[in-house]
Amino acid sequence: MVREGLMLRFHFTSDDLARVRIAPGPDPMWEVLLSAHVVNQRSGSVLFGPWRQRVLSGLGPAARMLLRLMPPRGYSPDFLTPVTGTEDFETGLDAVLSTSRARLDNDISMLARGHRSHAWMRDLADGSAPAVRGLGVAMRTYYEQAVAPYWSGIRATVDIDRAARTRAWVAGGTEHALRTLHPSVRWQHPVLSVATAAERDVHLAGRGLLIIPSYFCVRAPITLADSELPPVLIYPIMRELAGADRGLETRSDGGRQLTALLGRTRAAVLRVLGTGATTSEIAHRLAISPASASEHATVLRNAGLITSGRERNTVIHALTPLGQTLLNGCGGQAPTMLSVTAGDPA
Repeated sequence: MVREGLMLRFHFTSDDLARVRIAPGPDPMWEVLLSAHVVNQRSGSVLFGPWRQRVLSGLGPAARMLLRLMPPRGYSPDFLTPVTGTEDFETGLDAVLSTSRARLDNDISMLARGHRSHAWMRDLADGSAPAVRGLGVAMRTYYEQAVAPYWSGIRATVDIDRAARTRAWVAGGTEHALRTLHPSVRWQHPVLSVATAAERDVHLAGRGLLIIPSYFCVRAPITLADSELPPVLIYPIMRELAGADRGLETRSDGGRQLTALLGRTRAAVLRVLGTGATTSEIAHRLAISPASASEHATVLRNAGLITSGRERNTVIHALTPLGQTLLNGCGGQAPTMLSVTAGDPA
Protein backbone atom coordinates (compact mmCIF):
# COMPACT_ATOMS: atom_id res chain seq x y z
CA MET A 1 0.00 0.00 0.00
CA VAL A 2 1.33 3.42 -0.98
CA ARG A 3 1.20 5.80 1.96
CA GLU A 4 -0.81 8.92 1.23
CA GLY A 5 1.20 12.03 0.53
CA LEU A 6 4.48 10.42 -0.59
CA MET A 7 5.52 11.49 -4.06
CA LEU A 8 8.14 10.85 -6.70
CA ARG A 9 8.61 14.17 -8.49
CA PHE A 10 10.30 14.73 -11.85
CA HIS A 11 11.33 18.36 -12.34
CA PHE A 12 11.31 19.41 -16.01
CA THR A 13 13.00 22.21 -17.88
CA SER A 14 11.83 23.32 -21.32
CA ASP A 15 14.63 21.18 -22.80
CA ASP A 16 13.34 18.15 -20.91
CA LEU A 17 9.83 18.57 -22.32
CA ALA A 18 11.30 18.51 -25.80
CA ARG A 19 13.19 15.30 -24.95
CA VAL A 20 10.35 13.19 -23.57
CA ARG A 21 10.03 10.02 -25.61
CA ILE A 22 8.18 6.73 -25.36
CA ALA A 23 10.00 3.44 -25.84
CA PRO A 24 9.11 1.47 -28.99
CA GLY A 25 7.84 -1.43 -26.88
CA PRO A 26 8.28 -3.33 -23.62
CA ASP A 27 11.83 -3.72 -22.30
CA PRO A 28 12.60 -7.42 -21.71
CA MET A 29 14.86 -6.66 -18.74
CA TRP A 30 12.14 -4.66 -16.99
CA GLU A 31 9.62 -7.40 -17.79
CA VAL A 32 11.94 -9.98 -16.24
CA LEU A 33 12.27 -7.88 -13.08
CA LEU A 34 8.61 -6.94 -12.76
CA SER A 35 7.35 -10.43 -13.58
CA ALA A 36 9.68 -11.76 -10.86
CA HIS A 37 8.00 -9.32 -8.46
CA VAL A 38 4.68 -10.98 -9.35
CA VAL A 39 6.13 -14.47 -8.91
CA ASN A 40 7.54 -13.47 -5.52
CA GLN A 41 4.17 -12.31 -4.22
CA ARG A 42 2.50 -14.84 -1.98
CA SER A 43 -0.96 -14.03 -3.32
CA GLY A 44 -1.10 -13.37 -7.04
CA SER A 45 -3.90 -11.49 -8.80
CA VAL A 46 -6.58 -13.20 -10.86
CA LEU A 47 -4.88 -11.86 -13.97
CA PHE A 48 -1.51 -13.47 -13.23
CA GLY A 49 -2.62 -16.48 -11.17
CA PRO A 50 -2.51 -19.25 -13.82
CA TRP A 51 0.70 -17.86 -15.34
CA ARG A 52 2.34 -17.62 -11.90
CA GLN A 53 1.51 -21.25 -11.13
CA ARG A 54 2.95 -22.40 -14.45
CA VAL A 55 6.13 -20.44 -13.83
CA LEU A 56 6.59 -21.65 -10.25
CA SER A 57 6.04 -25.28 -11.22
CA GLY A 58 8.81 -25.12 -13.82
CA LEU A 59 11.48 -22.96 -12.16
CA GLY A 60 14.78 -24.69 -11.47
CA PRO A 61 17.30 -23.81 -8.73
CA ALA A 62 19.19 -21.29 -10.91
CA ALA A 63 16.08 -19.27 -11.70
CA ARG A 64 14.86 -19.44 -8.10
CA MET A 65 18.21 -18.01 -7.03
CA LEU A 66 17.49 -14.99 -9.22
CA LEU A 67 14.27 -14.27 -7.33
CA ARG A 68 16.34 -13.37 -4.24
CA LEU A 69 17.58 -10.30 -6.12
CA MET A 70 14.03 -9.22 -6.98
CA PRO A 71 11.85 -8.80 -3.87
CA PRO A 72 8.22 -7.86 -4.64
CA ARG A 73 8.41 -4.61 -2.64
CA GLY A 74 11.15 -2.17 -1.84
CA TYR A 75 14.45 -1.86 -3.64
CA SER A 76 15.61 -4.00 -6.57
CA PRO A 77 19.15 -3.48 -7.94
CA ASP A 78 19.32 -0.90 -10.72
CA PHE A 79 21.92 -2.88 -12.65
CA LEU A 80 19.28 -5.53 -13.47
CA THR A 81 17.49 -3.06 -15.76
CA PRO A 82 20.17 -1.25 -17.78
CA VAL A 83 19.09 1.63 -19.98
CA THR A 84 20.12 -0.08 -23.21
CA GLY A 85 17.40 1.30 -25.46
CA THR A 86 16.82 -2.14 -26.94
CA GLU A 87 13.99 -4.65 -27.17
CA ASP A 88 16.42 -7.57 -27.36
CA PHE A 89 16.92 -9.77 -24.29
CA GLU A 90 20.43 -10.90 -25.19
CA THR A 91 21.65 -7.33 -25.63
CA GLY A 92 20.12 -6.39 -22.29
CA LEU A 93 21.67 -9.41 -20.63
CA ASP A 94 25.09 -8.51 -22.01
CA ALA A 95 24.69 -5.06 -20.46
CA VAL A 96 23.78 -6.60 -17.09
CA LEU A 97 26.77 -8.94 -17.14
CA SER A 98 29.05 -6.02 -18.05
CA THR A 99 28.11 -4.10 -14.90
CA SER A 100 31.12 -2.61 -13.15
CA ARG A 101 32.24 -4.06 -9.83
CA ALA A 102 31.54 -0.71 -8.15
CA ARG A 103 27.93 -0.74 -9.37
CA LEU A 104 27.45 -4.37 -8.32
CA ASP A 105 28.79 -3.63 -4.87
CA ASN A 106 26.69 -0.49 -4.46
CA ASP A 107 23.41 -2.01 -5.64
CA ILE A 108 23.67 -5.29 -3.77
CA SER A 109 24.73 -3.46 -0.62
CA MET A 110 21.53 -1.39 -0.89
CA LEU A 111 19.48 -4.55 -1.36
CA ALA A 112 21.13 -6.22 1.63
CA ARG A 113 20.00 -3.43 3.95
CA GLY A 114 16.51 -4.80 3.99
CA HIS A 115 17.11 -8.48 3.27
CA ARG A 116 19.32 -11.27 4.53
CA SER A 117 22.47 -11.49 2.42
CA HIS A 118 23.42 -14.86 0.92
CA ALA A 119 26.96 -15.99 0.13
CA TRP A 120 26.39 -15.94 -3.63
CA MET A 121 25.09 -12.37 -3.40
CA ARG A 122 28.27 -11.34 -1.60
CA ASP A 123 30.33 -13.04 -4.32
CA LEU A 124 28.30 -11.19 -6.95
CA ALA A 125 28.89 -7.88 -5.15
CA ASP A 126 32.62 -8.61 -5.31
CA GLY A 127 32.40 -9.11 -9.08
CA SER A 128 33.37 -12.77 -8.85
CA ALA A 129 33.47 -14.20 -12.39
CA PRO A 130 31.68 -17.46 -11.42
CA ALA A 131 28.97 -15.47 -9.63
CA VAL A 132 28.46 -13.19 -12.65
CA ARG A 133 28.27 -16.21 -14.97
CA GLY A 134 25.76 -17.76 -12.59
CA LEU A 135 23.66 -14.61 -12.75
CA GLY A 136 23.63 -14.87 -16.54
CA VAL A 137 22.48 -18.50 -16.39
CA ALA A 138 19.78 -17.61 -13.86
CA MET A 139 18.43 -14.67 -15.88
CA ARG A 140 18.37 -16.60 -19.15
CA THR A 141 16.72 -19.61 -17.51
CA TYR A 142 14.06 -17.45 -15.90
CA TYR A 143 13.42 -15.48 -19.09
CA GLU A 144 13.01 -18.64 -21.16
CA GLN A 145 10.56 -20.08 -18.63
CA ALA A 146 8.53 -17.04 -17.57
CA VAL A 147 8.67 -14.43 -20.34
CA ALA A 148 9.86 -15.71 -23.72
CA PRO A 149 6.95 -18.13 -24.36
CA TYR A 150 4.52 -15.24 -23.96
CA TRP A 151 6.54 -12.43 -25.53
CA SER A 152 4.47 -12.05 -28.69
CA GLY A 153 1.29 -11.67 -26.61
CA ILE A 154 2.98 -9.28 -24.19
CA ARG A 155 4.34 -7.24 -27.07
CA ALA A 156 1.01 -7.07 -28.90
CA THR A 157 -0.83 -6.05 -25.73
CA VAL A 158 1.68 -3.31 -24.92
CA ASP A 159 1.57 -2.10 -28.53
CA ILE A 160 -2.14 -1.33 -28.20
CA ASP A 161 -1.54 0.83 -25.13
CA ARG A 162 1.43 2.51 -26.76
CA ALA A 163 -0.71 3.40 -29.78
CA ALA A 164 -3.15 5.14 -27.42
CA ARG A 165 -0.30 7.11 -25.85
CA THR A 166 0.90 8.16 -29.29
CA ARG A 167 -2.57 9.41 -30.17
CA ALA A 168 -2.65 11.39 -26.93
CA TRP A 169 0.69 12.97 -27.89
CA VAL A 170 -0.64 13.92 -31.32
CA ALA A 171 -3.94 15.23 -29.96
CA GLY A 172 -2.69 17.29 -27.04
CA GLY A 173 1.10 17.42 -27.02
CA THR A 174 3.63 16.23 -24.46
CA GLU A 175 1.99 17.76 -21.41
CA HIS A 176 -1.36 16.14 -22.23
CA ALA A 177 0.36 12.78 -22.73
CA LEU A 178 2.07 13.11 -19.35
CA ARG A 179 -1.15 14.19 -17.64
CA THR A 180 -3.05 11.13 -18.90
CA LEU A 181 -0.30 8.56 -18.38
CA HIS A 182 -1.73 6.87 -15.26
CA PRO A 183 -4.25 7.65 -12.49
CA SER A 184 -1.44 7.97 -9.93
CA VAL A 185 0.32 10.63 -12.03
CA ARG A 186 -0.25 14.36 -11.74
CA TRP A 187 1.22 16.96 -14.09
CA GLN A 188 1.49 20.54 -12.90
CA HIS A 189 3.99 22.40 -15.03
CA PRO A 190 6.92 21.92 -14.65
CA VAL A 191 6.63 18.92 -12.27
CA LEU A 192 5.39 15.38 -12.93
CA SER A 193 4.34 13.79 -9.61
CA VAL A 194 3.76 10.08 -9.06
CA ALA A 195 2.13 8.70 -5.90
CA THR A 196 4.65 6.21 -4.58
CA ALA A 197 6.07 4.58 -1.45
CA ALA A 198 8.93 7.06 -0.98
CA GLU A 199 9.53 10.78 -1.10
CA ARG A 200 11.96 11.62 -3.93
CA ASP A 201 12.83 14.44 -6.28
CA VAL A 202 14.52 13.84 -9.64
CA HIS A 203 15.83 16.89 -11.47
CA LEU A 204 16.03 15.97 -15.15
CA ALA A 205 18.37 18.91 -15.90
CA GLY A 206 18.05 18.65 -19.68
CA ARG A 207 18.40 14.85 -19.88
CA GLY A 208 14.80 14.28 -20.91
CA LEU A 209 12.70 11.30 -19.85
CA LEU A 210 12.24 7.88 -21.43
CA ILE A 211 8.77 6.47 -20.77
CA ILE A 212 8.52 2.67 -20.98
CA PRO A 213 5.17 0.83 -21.11
CA SER A 214 5.16 -2.40 -19.11
CA TYR A 215 2.94 -5.47 -19.01
CA PHE A 216 4.01 -6.71 -15.58
CA CYS A 217 4.11 -3.32 -13.84
CA VAL A 218 0.86 -3.59 -11.88
CA ARG A 219 0.66 -0.96 -9.15
CA ALA A 220 2.03 2.43 -10.15
CA PRO A 221 4.77 3.90 -12.36
CA ILE A 222 8.31 3.32 -11.08
CA THR A 223 11.83 4.49 -11.85
CA LEU A 224 15.45 3.67 -11.08
CA ALA A 225 16.70 4.35 -7.56
CA ASP A 226 19.87 6.15 -8.68
CA SER A 227 18.88 9.58 -9.97
CA GLU A 228 22.28 9.93 -11.68
CA LEU A 229 21.34 7.21 -14.17
CA PRO A 230 19.50 8.17 -17.38
CA PRO A 231 15.94 9.05 -16.29
CA VAL A 232 13.22 6.52 -17.05
CA LEU A 233 9.62 6.07 -15.97
CA ILE A 234 8.03 2.64 -16.30
CA TYR A 235 4.25 2.73 -16.27
CA PRO A 236 1.52 0.03 -16.17
CA ILE A 237 -0.43 -0.32 -19.39
CA MET A 238 -4.19 0.36 -19.32
CA ARG A 239 -5.48 -3.19 -19.09
CA GLU A 240 -9.09 -2.38 -19.92
CA LEU A 241 -7.87 -0.72 -23.13
CA ALA A 242 -5.37 -3.39 -24.13
CA GLY A 243 -7.27 -6.51 -23.11
CA ALA A 244 -4.25 -7.49 -21.06
CA ASP A 245 -5.93 -10.59 -19.66
CA ARG A 246 -5.13 -12.20 -23.02
CA GLY A 247 -1.46 -11.26 -23.03
CA LEU A 248 -0.30 -14.43 -21.30
CA GLU A 249 -2.25 -16.80 -23.52
CA THR A 250 0.02 -18.78 -25.77
CA ARG A 251 -2.55 -18.76 -28.58
CA SER A 252 -6.19 -17.70 -29.04
CA ASP A 253 -8.85 -19.43 -31.13
CA GLY A 254 -8.63 -16.56 -33.62
CA GLY A 255 -4.89 -17.01 -33.73
CA ARG A 256 -5.34 -20.66 -34.69
CA GLN A 257 -7.74 -19.68 -37.46
CA LEU A 258 -5.36 -17.08 -38.88
CA THR A 259 -2.42 -19.48 -38.64
CA ALA A 260 -4.36 -22.23 -40.39
CA LEU A 261 -5.18 -19.84 -43.23
CA LEU A 262 -1.83 -18.15 -43.76
CA GLY A 263 0.77 -20.30 -42.02
CA ARG A 264 2.41 -19.49 -38.70
CA THR A 265 5.06 -17.02 -39.84
CA ARG A 266 2.90 -15.16 -42.35
CA ALA A 267 0.10 -14.82 -39.79
CA ALA A 268 2.62 -13.41 -37.32
CA VAL A 269 3.84 -10.92 -39.94
CA LEU A 270 0.27 -9.75 -40.52
CA ARG A 271 -0.19 -9.17 -36.78
CA VAL A 272 3.05 -7.20 -36.60
CA LEU A 273 1.91 -5.06 -39.52
CA GLY A 274 -1.34 -4.47 -37.68
CA THR A 275 0.53 -2.73 -34.86
CA GLY A 276 3.16 -1.01 -37.00
CA ALA A 277 6.68 -2.09 -37.83
CA THR A 278 9.44 -1.71 -40.39
CA THR A 279 10.68 -4.78 -42.26
CA SER A 280 13.69 -4.85 -39.96
CA GLU A 281 11.43 -4.68 -36.92
CA ILE A 282 9.33 -7.56 -38.27
CA ALA A 283 12.49 -9.61 -38.64
CA HIS A 284 13.66 -8.67 -35.14
CA ARG A 285 10.35 -9.33 -33.40
CA LEU A 286 9.78 -12.67 -35.10
CA ALA A 287 13.44 -13.79 -35.05
CA ILE A 288 13.56 -14.28 -38.82
CA SER A 289 15.92 -12.83 -41.43
CA PRO A 290 15.16 -9.46 -43.10
CA ALA A 291 14.98 -11.26 -46.44
CA SER A 292 12.37 -13.67 -45.07
CA ALA A 293 10.39 -10.80 -43.53
CA SER A 294 10.46 -9.00 -46.90
CA GLU A 295 9.34 -12.12 -48.74
CA HIS A 296 6.37 -12.70 -46.43
CA ALA A 297 5.35 -9.03 -46.66
CA THR A 298 5.47 -9.27 -50.47
CA VAL A 299 3.21 -12.34 -50.49
CA LEU A 300 0.71 -10.55 -48.22
CA ARG A 301 0.82 -7.50 -50.51
CA ASN A 302 0.28 -9.64 -53.62
CA ALA A 303 -2.70 -11.27 -51.89
CA GLY A 304 -4.30 -7.86 -51.45
CA LEU A 305 -3.87 -7.76 -47.66
CA ILE A 306 -1.30 -4.95 -47.71
CA THR A 307 -1.06 -1.84 -49.87
CA SER A 308 2.08 0.21 -50.49
CA GLY A 309 2.84 3.69 -51.72
CA ARG A 310 5.98 5.76 -52.05
CA GLU A 311 6.48 9.27 -50.71
CA ARG A 312 9.91 10.65 -51.71
CA ASN A 313 12.43 8.11 -50.43
CA THR A 314 10.01 6.34 -48.06
CA VAL A 315 7.70 3.40 -48.77
CA ILE A 316 4.42 3.58 -46.82
CA HIS A 317 2.61 0.33 -46.01
CA ALA A 318 -0.85 -0.22 -44.56
CA LEU A 319 -3.33 -3.04 -44.27
CA THR A 320 -6.03 -2.97 -46.95
CA PRO A 321 -9.70 -3.18 -45.88
CA LEU A 322 -9.48 -6.89 -46.68
CA GLY A 323 -6.39 -7.26 -44.50
CA GLN A 324 -8.04 -5.30 -41.70
CA THR A 325 -11.19 -7.43 -41.90
CA LEU A 326 -9.17 -10.63 -41.84
CA LEU A 327 -7.06 -9.50 -38.90
CA ASN A 328 -10.00 -8.19 -36.88
CA GLY A 329 -12.10 -11.24 -37.63
CA CYS A 330 -9.37 -13.48 -36.28
CA GLY A 331 -8.80 -11.52 -33.08
CA GLY A 332 -6.06 -9.20 -34.34
CA GLN A 333 -5.65 -5.49 -33.79
CA ALA A 334 -6.56 -2.48 -35.87
CA PRO A 335 -4.06 -1.47 -38.58
CA THR A 336 -1.44 1.21 -38.24
CA MET A 337 0.59 2.95 -40.96
CA LEU A 338 4.25 2.01 -41.02
CA SER A 339 7.30 3.27 -42.82
CA VAL A 340 10.25 1.53 -44.43
CA THR A 341 13.25 3.57 -45.48
CA ALA A 342 14.41 3.32 -49.06
CA GLY A 343 17.32 1.10 -48.07
CA ASP A 344 15.10 -1.29 -46.10
CA PRO A 345 13.84 -4.37 -47.97
CA ALA A 346 10.12 -3.96 -48.64
